[in-house]
Amino acid sequence: MKLNHLLTWRKFGAFALALGSLFCFPTTSFAQTQEPVKPPTEVEELKTRLKQLEQTVVELKGQLDEIETKNKKSPGTIVEATYTQPAASASPATTEPAKPQDNNQGESTFTVYGFAMLDAGYQFKQADPNWFDTVRPVKLPAFRDQFAPDGNTYFSVRQSRLGVKSTTPTKYGELKTIFEFEMFGTGVDAGQTTFRLRHAWGQLGHFGAGQYWSTFVDPDVFPNTNEYWGPNGIPWFRNVQFRWMPLQGKNSVTVALERPGASADLGRAADRIEIAGVRPRLALPDLTGNVRFDRDWGHVQISGVVRHMKWVDTVADDFDLGGSATGAGISLSSNLNFGKKDIGKFSYTYGHGIQNYMNDAPVDVGIARSNSTDPRRPITGEALPMWAWMAYLDHTWNKRFSSSIGYSMLDISNSDGQEDSAFRRGHYASGNVLFYPTERVMLGTEVIWGRRENFRDGFSSEDVHLQFSFKYNFSKAFNF
Repeated sequence: MKLNHLLTWRKFGAFALALGSLFCFPTTSFAQTQEPVKPPTEVEELKTRLKQLEQTVVELKGQLDEIETKNKKSPGTIVEATYTQPAASASPATTEPAKPQDNNQGESTFTVYGFAMLDAGYQFKQADPNWFDTVRPVKLPAFRDQFAPDGNTYFSVRQSRLGVKSTTPTKYGELKTIFEFEMFGTGVDAGQTTFRLRHAWGQLGHFGAGQYWSTFVDPDVFPNTNEYWGPNGIPWFRNVQFRWMPLQGKNSVTVALERPGASADLGRAADRIEIAGVRPRLALPDLTGNVRFDRDWGHVQISGVVRHMKWVDTVADDFDLGGSATGAGISLSSNLNFGKKDIGKFSYTYGHGIQNYMNDAPVDVGIARSNSTDPRRPITGEALPMWAWMAYLDHTWNKRFSSSIGYSMLDISNSDGQEDSAFRRGHYASGNVLFYPTERVMLGTEVIWGRRENFRDGFSSEDVHLQFSFKYNFSKAFNF
């Protein structure tokens, strides 16, 4: 019993001694017995920084959501053109769909442009005085000394031009407009210096409407000449039209319906009373189109036209001089880059009754001889066949000088009812040297030659112009 108590007290004393040493020894000695704390590794630091960045992103998203919520509640500018459907619970009287707006992915532009130009020269031969400052084979004399005398000095500012154009981005594509005038009088204003409309055109996406170059025309094939009218053997006509451009870019396709129109040579029947009541009836528009391929070496364009021409006898008598004819033609044109300084410009055109589309041709329909098999139709009309071509070279000598030289011809197969002096063939050639002292000024001299050949009487006439031109360009663009 005493022994058990003694052992118990010894265990208690050992426990008390251990407990006392724990509380009585200095803390430094305890710390020295533990392993030292290791500093955080590079990976741990990166993880810590990543957590901080993630927290920042969460906070920024929250702020962005708040701003977007406020914008939805308050009315603002519509950025994208869309139609929104009203909610099912909304009243139709108070909820309207959003109106379509332009998708302004760029700036709108408005440009005023044009040039003032003086042509001064000497006419060595003679021509129709209404066309004194041009060389047009169809306006040369049809018989000896028709427009005598030879030799005239002329001054003209009729080439001067003024135009405005604009571009506007929309959700349907770019809207383009052009409104352009010049001072060259034609038709009833032939020979006058007066405002004449060139272009009144609008184009949006794949569609265009107004007055512009006919789809049968290749505007890029016109050479860098000074004389206003230019080569006679190319299609060159501005017409009122509606066009569709289903394919645009390096390969393009264009189709158009154009204003119809035609002219006729009454020939030997011009003085007949019966013909006075015949009137044209152009019931269908002309159908035109082209396919074009643009490449680094230049371009090729194939154009076509089909037209229906009809004339009606409005006089009730024993004769019926009405009739119709179909006109059709095809044209192949091209610009070819012969190096960096030379561009060849070529055109070939063939057709029947398409003279109206050519740069310098007389009439589309000619009178045929008497039709003895039908006494009620003693005369008839037919679409006149024609073919024409042009070849020019535009050369750049340096940044100050350039030249253009070439030749063009148009030939018509006349009807047997036309006069012997009717126009059959025309020739045109020119060459120039142009000087550009500054960016917007051009001074140039040019020699132009033209020749006319008649149908059956063997007569021909020529004209030569030596012309000096002074051209001052201006252009100002506004962006908004």
